[in-house]
Amino acid sequence: MEETKNVVFINFSGYLLLTFLILYIGQRPISGIFGDTVNYIVTFDHYRYGGEIPEVNDYGWHFFMKTLATLVPYHIFFTICAFIYIFPMYKISKEFFGKYWYYAFVMFVVSFSFWTYGVNGMRNGAATSLFLWGLSFHRNKIIMGLFFLWATLFHKTLFLPIFAFIITFFYNNPKVFFKGWLACIPISLVLGSVFISLFASLGFGDDRLTGYLTSQADAGTFASTGFRWDFLFHSAFAVFAGWYFVFKRKFEDKFYFQLLNTYLICNGFWVLVIRANFSNRFAYLSWFMMAIVIIYPFLKQQFFKNQHFMIGKVMLIYFSFTYAMYYLYWG
Repeated sequence: MEETKNVVFINFSGYLLLTFLILYIGQRPISGIFGDTVNYIVTFDHYRYGGEIPEVNDYGWHFFMKTLATLVPYHIFFTICAFIYIFPMYKISKEFFGKYWYYAFVMFVVSFSFWTYGVNGMRNGAATSLFLWGLSFHRNKIIMGLFFLWATLFHKTLFLPIFAFIITFFYNNPKVFFKGWLACIPISLVLGSVFISLFASLGFGDDRLTGYLTSQADAGTFASTGFRWDFLFHSAFAVFAGWYFVFKRKFEDKFYFQLLNTYLICNGFWVLVIRANFSNRFAYLSWFMMAIVIIYPFLKQQFFKNQHFMIGKVMLIYFSFTYAMYYLYWG
């Protein structure tokens, strides 16, 4: 009886939170305090007044903006973007965890990068959420592939997690990927500048990404310099969770191995370029998966006597780091 009441409560709370967040982020004021919101408005106005799409890498995003600019006002556009960003977090949570989807969804919401990529890096946030949406159709490879394609049309950097996920279909042993992730730390400490130069020279077909690796950050900005031990500590939450459940508790789940290994590949790439200014842009290509990597085993198998209480403690610790980071950087 108590569990039934709990399920009813968390589902009601979850749908209320889902709706509130989409409307709250989508209907936010057009203000510079919301990061790149004003810049998106400038582009939106360009298309609203008949401007053509310039030569850009992420044509799908600009086509999306131009289409909506001719049909809806600013706030409807932002609300649609908020839906594309937040709904897939609900979708993948519901797909894998059924009536306990609320726990996973809240983990996404309290993630360190959730707010930033909802109101600032909107295009990147939308693209990574489309990747999550695709994962929720993992049993239907065609639909999953279409969502992956949509994600790359919004932001080309999604080729990295897509490529990493494809690798797991051919090799899916977490032990090897854990060793690879650990190896990236000393390699980055010794040869980090070499990898920054290497990846910058490759360019990834996007001048902005090269700029993220090579440009200088302004003093006092979020993109501070040096080896980011704080961000590495944050990234290690998911690594530790994966290690604990896979090796200590012998958790066996093929799809979880795929999620974990995809995270380790993408985060390992970021560790190699961690010294770069704005390397947080690359970190997000793994961070957007942290919530599900951490919470997945809790919602699939009974590990603790008071499992729901343990889940609550994990969520509190996870949120506490987010709060502390925001307090330190913007407090």
